[in-house]
Amino acid sequence: MKKRITGCLAPLVVLACCAGAFSQEKAPSASTTDTKEKNVEEYIELLRTDVRDQKDQIMGAVMQLDVDQAKKFWPIYEEYDVELTKLNKLRIANVLGYAQNYGQMTDAKADDLIQNAFSYQKERSDLLAKYYDRVKASLGAIQAARFIQIENQLLMIIDLQIASSLPVAQGS
Repeated sequence: MKKRITGCLAPLVVLACCAGAFSQEKAPSASTTDTKEKNVEEYIELLRTDVRDQKDQIMGAVMQLDVDQAKKFWPIYEEYDVELTKLNKLRIANVLGYAQNYGQMTDAKADDLIQNAFSYQKERSDLLAKYYDRVKASLGAIQAARFIQIENQLLMIIDLQIASSLPVAQGS
C-alpha cells in the first residue's frame, strides 16, 4: 500500500520541482507580459488536470472503501470536486492578477491580492467542513476524518506547487 501511494505521489513531487523553476525568473517586461500570462494560465491548467487525476487515485487507494462505502463516497466526492473547481477559479484569477501586476505592484494591489487569498482559504476551509459533515453522515466520523486528512495533504501539495511557481512580491 505504501509503495502504491508513494508511486502516486512521485509525479506530484516532480511537478512541484518543475514549478520551482518558474520562481527563478525575473520580473516580466511589458513585451513579455502577455506570453507569461498565457504560460501561467496553461501551467495552472496542466497542474489542475494532472493533480486532479492523481487526487482521485490517491483518494481511492488511501480511503480503503468497500463496495457499499464506495457507492456512497464517490458521488459526494464528485460534488465536492465540482464545488472546489468553481472555487479554484477565484484562486486562478488571483494568481493571474499577481502575474499581471508583479512588475508594478502597489501597496493597494498587494493588499487586494492578499485579502482575496484569505477569502479563498476561508471559503475552501468552509467547503471542506461542509463535505466532512456529508461524508460523516454517510460513512461515519472515521471515514470522514480520513477523507479530510487525505484531501488536506493533497491540497497542501497543490498549494506548494502554486506557491513555488510565484516569485516573492517586489515593491514598485
